[in-house]
Amino acid sequence: MNSLKIEIKWAIIFSVVVLLWMVLEKLCGLHGKYIDYHLYLTNLFAIPAIAVMVMALKDKKRSFYNQQINYKQGLISGIILSVFIALLSPLTQWITSFIITPEYFPNVIKRSVELGYYKTTVEAQANFNYQNYAVQGVIGALVMGIITTAIAMIFLRTKQIK
Repeated sequence: MNSLKIEIKWAIIFSVVVLLWMVLEKLCGLHGKYIDYHLYLTNLFAIPAIAVMVMALKDKKRSFYNQQINYKQGLISGIILSVFIALLSPLTQWITSFIITPEYFPNVIKRSVELGYYKTTVEAQANFNYQNYAVQGVIGALVMGIITTAIAMIFLRTKQIK
């Protein structure tokens, strides 16, 4: 368990960053007045997400591996971190959906029908709901976390002198 403390710490930090981002989106009007821009601007979250993942891997390298980490060790750490983030994502989605911005789903459903993305409100509701977003969050956390780790570890691994 001691070896997982860093991953658990950073999964919690990542989840807090997600929640802060959701508050920022709401304050900027992306869940209401400017919802048309949400689809594009929400992708900017990749910047802090990647930054947190890299900081977590650097922390693991520094604190656990004494600055000597190989690609496989970092990849395993990043996969474990991604699993913890994925496990926390339904909770962060619940907090987002029901506490931070309960108006998001009704707003996005209404607007997506108005714009013709969906023919009916029922079709839009099938896509824009807590359960669907919770599942997407788990899958997204795993996939993006592993991809980010795989790329980041190319640069963060300890290079062997030949």
